[in-house]
Amino acid sequence: MKTSGNTILINGGSAGIGFAMAKLFSLQNKIIITGRDQEKLDAASAQLNNTTGIRCDMTNESDLEFLVAQVNRDFPDLNVLINNAGKGNQYDLLAENINAFSLAQEEMLTNYLSVIRMNEKLMPALKMQSASAIINVTSVAVLGANIKRATYGASKAALHSYTQSLRLLLDGSPIRVFELFPPLVNTEFSKNAGGSNGLSPEFVAEEMFNAFADDRFEVYVGAAEEFHKLYFADNAKGFLAINGKTVS
Repeated sequence: MKTSGNTILINGGSAGIGFAMAKLFSLQNKIIITGRDQEKLDAASAQLNNTTGIRCDMTNESDLEFLVAQVNRDFPDLNVLINNAGKGNQYDLLAENINAFSLAQEEMLTNYLSVIRMNEKLMPALKMQSASAIINVTSVAVLGANIKRATYGASKAALHSYTQSLRLLLDGSPIRVFELFPPLVNTEFSKNAGGSNGLSPEFVAEEMFNAFADDRFEVYVGAAEEFHKLYFADNAKGFLAINGKTVS
């Protein structure tokens, strides 16, 4: 894919990895960022080039319909969709009165089902372009979830499986399908999971940018690449390593 002259929509684009990608890509592309808070979107857009912020809670069907209508009207040249927005809860599955069902339901809706709806609604616009792309942001948790974020990992594993199917189904079409596997990243999203020890979101954005230019469809960043190799050599050891257990 060319890295300039695109019109790119990034959901969850006002902070973290989404903002870092918006900042990098905005130098030579037109950017649309979405999120739940218009004030945060406006503040983020003010720091970027060629960027418009549109409020949209991607879990809300009415919000999404409004977004799609505005994109079709004002950005008919949209050719890249980055599904970055996410929800992650950290808790003990065995603890009492946690209500794991509600937490998992929220994660599955945000991280998986809403991505399917977003892609479905914007697919017609993407198919109209000569070259277009969908980038789904999953996680190193796909390779073996951290037990403290078990249901988050399950939702990202569902997105990973869907992404593989989508890539095969769209083979031969104008749409390329990428998947970004970040490890622990130093963002507000991962603060309660020790995110301060993680990679910078800027580094993750640069890795995605380079992979985008090279048409490298599975993008394992930093420790995610190490876990990927270990997991496929011995998935039991990979799972233990992701959970901080000593692997002999």
